[in-house]
Amino acid sequence: MAIFTSIATAIAGALFGGSALAASLIGGALAFGAKLAIGKLTQQKQQKRKYTAVQGEIQFGGDVPVGTLYGVGKTKGQRTFYAKWGSGNKWNAEVFVLANGWCDGLEPYVYIYGEKKALVSRPVIGNEVANYHIEGFVNGSGDPVLTIRFYDGRPGQLVDQKLVDVSAALGNKWKSTSVNAGICYVVVERIYSDKLFGSKGRPELEFVLRGLREYDPRKDSTVAGGSGPQRLNTPSTWVHTKNPAVHRLNYQLGLRALVSGRTLIGEGKSLGQIDLATYFVAMNVCDTLRANGKKTYECSLFVSGDDDHTEVLKQFDDAMAGYGLNRRGLSGVIPGAPQIPVKDLTAADIPIDRAKDVQFRPSAFERFNHLSGQFTSIESMWNPESLKPVYVNADIAADGRNRQTSVDFLQVTDPDIAQYLLNIRYRQNRMGGKATVPVSRRFGLAVQEGEWITWRGKSWLISEWRADDRLRITLVLSETSAAIYDDAGIQPGPIVIPPTPPINPSLLSTVQNFNVAVGMINGAQGYDTPALLFTWTPPDDPTITAVRFVYQIEGTTELFEDQCTSPEDGSFRTTKNVVSGKVYNARATITTVPDRLRTFTPWMTTAQPTGLQTLLTGLQQLQDDALSRFKELQQEMDDYLRPTVQQILDAFSLEGAVGQVQRQELRAELGSALAQIIEERRVRVSETEALAQSITILTASIANTAARVIAEETARANADSALASSITGVSADVNGRFAEGLVKFEAVSAPSGVDARFSVMLRAGTNQSFKVSGFYIELYTEGGVQKSRMAIQVDQFLVFSGNSGHFPFVFENGELKLAIANIGTVNAGLLQSLNGKMKIDLNNGTIEIFS
Repeated sequence: MAIFTSIATAIAGALFGGSALAASLIGGALAFGAKLAIGKLTQQKQQKRKYTAVQGEIQFGGDVPVGTLYGVGKTKGQRTFYAKWGSGNKWNAEVFVLANGWCDGLEPYVYIYGEKKALVSRPVIGNEVANYHIEGFVNGSGDPVLTIRFYDGRPGQLVDQKLVDVSAALGNKWKSTSVNAGICYVVVERIYSDKLFGSKGRPELEFVLRGLREYDPRKDSTVAGGSGPQRLNTPSTWVHTKNPAVHRLNYQLGLRALVSGRTLIGEGKSLGQIDLATYFVAMNVCDTLRANGKKTYECSLFVSGDDDHTEVLKQFDDAMAGYGLNRRGLSGVIPGAPQIPVKDLTAADIPIDRAKDVQFRPSAFERFNHLSGQFTSIESMWNPESLKPVYVNADIAADGRNRQTSVDFLQVTDPDIAQYLLNIRYRQNRMGGKATVPVSRRFGLAVQEGEWITWRGKSWLISEWRADDRLRITLVLSETSAAIYDDAGIQPGPIVIPPTPPINPSLLSTVQNFNVAVGMINGAQGYDTPALLFTWTPPDDPTITAVRFVYQIEGTTELFEDQCTSPEDGSFRTTKNVVSGKVYNARATITTVPDRLRTFTPWMTTAQPTGLQTLLTGLQQLQDDALSRFKELQQEMDDYLRPTVQQILDAFSLEGAVGQVQRQELRAELGSALAQIIEERRVRVSETEALAQSITILTASIANTAARVIAEETARANADSALASSITGVSADVNGRFAEGLVKFEAVSAPSGVDARFSVMLRAGTNQSFKVSGFYIELYTEGGVQKSRMAIQVDQFLVFSGNSGHFPFVFENGELKLAIANIGTVNAGLLQSLNGKMKIDLNNGTIEIFS
């Protein structure tokens, strides 16, 4: 400034008799012009890096420049310390510096192994500001295995005492003096878990930080125009914000060292060097709510002490569609917002003896008609995403061809704000008139940089204010309009769908995207049966050999299982234990070779009940159930009638119990003839069971003829169930021809199964063939519901009315025969005449008649 002051003094002495005011005014004007020129040259330099709200790499070493965050951003931080201790080095701790300065806090989530996980608050254990563990990273007992202790970087913060204690005996110690005052950092502590970390390796965390608490002069009552408790030299009164104008002011003021006061980041200016009036306007513009309810401008930015000031300030300017300015030597900013013109420039205000340069429309090489760009998308895990391109077909036609360029807003994380900025920059470029106009001193001294004026029916922004050595004033104007900032018709920003977390197929613990739906399987002659359809994403993993399904009727507890041995099919249909008219819940897991940790998918529910099962399928299921039960009854007959008398009586023991046996026996024997009656009563008690039993055996035999009656009555009780039964079995055998019968009645009290059953089984024949007949009646519990059932096994089932003139109701040879039927509703799949001349397909809704 010294050279400009001396030049100004000389000019003032020549023109105004050494006026101090004139010298100051001219000196400021010369300094402004010079600084603007230097700034333009600086802007031509290539950027060293992309400026964004993301710091995407872990930094190591002591030569990392100091850095901080304005707004909210994602960072991996700078690792400054690592320790391991305990048996097998099971415990690990790392210290990551996130930013310099007093920061506001962590957002309630982190990214780990490429997935977004919630931070769960825990009680603080020492001097940290906050303590967290990460969702899902807990051991089998629910204790966290990965914790985070957060320090916000406030002056006077205390040391992490736990890290001091656990590292005291290690070679690499965390010192009691390592308080990191003025540095925001985290201590990440891990307990090794093979299940959580073994196959994935050391976790790499990405934190989302709410950055610097910043000074806002609007909220400082000691500043003209301000009102509130904030003070410039009291950081505890500052607050966090994403306002670009507040960021820009704080960057110009600079982040200073706590002890030396040296500027670490930023320009290090004082408030006296700042044009606060422009900043007040810019801050209010940024906070103004648009029609969509969002603030007009917001941004976030990581900066370092090595960054070029011009480039950093330009990022803040772009985030509010504005321009930086130097007004009479004071640094200020003009936000992207409409203004009210302060004066109208007329011909009388323009000296005719001085040249002017006017370009109402720039050349086509200076204008673009297709503008694209990117912003930082939080939904896309803080990665760049494209904005909707801005182009106007009429502009392309006027220019003669497509002229495309791009402007990125990586410091902006809101898609709607970024889209608004892209539209503003497009409109500013299209309205690109420029003029360099000499004006009278009267007009020139009444206006200043950043203000709007009108001239020739248009609005103009005063981008530069110049004065020569004779105090002749020249204005550099840029065409502008309130329509540039009109958000009507501007589309919202792009909707970004969060990416699916990356999954290593070899580490799958279950199938992906599992779902269940109801369906029907078509059978012969139009018969359908309800089915469940399981679907999943086919895994690209040969070690997965099967997909297993577990399903149940909604509202019941009984579980059914099935499996698909072709996992790559991605779908499987089952009718196993599927009934009609029910809603099903299902989940799935996998079978692997070699075996590894497997988990079930979440329970999924069918959207609707299963369809009505056809009669044939339903009857088949009932027949299978009945046949299975009759086979059990036949086996009971064999088990009861086949053993010898001695085997029956020896099947009782008092070992390990207290009891008594009483036996009475009558016996007559002559040659091969035998008549015998044995009656035995038994009681037995142990710690787990009580039993009372009475058995009577009658035997008569001679030569090849034998007859026997066995009667048994039993009462048994234990901790889980009680049983009472009465069984009578009879058998007769003559020269290989036999006849047998078994009558059994039992009652059971147990959590599930048959509650009471009365059964009768008959069997007769020869050693080569035999015939079985019988019936059973039972009460049973299924799915928590008590039901009853009766089944009969006969060749001919007959219901006969004794009144004359009525045919019997007969089931014979697999057919139901009845002369007259009075039926309310018929549910069927196919109706067909005996001669095949007419067919009604109820499932497909067709009627066929044949000649």
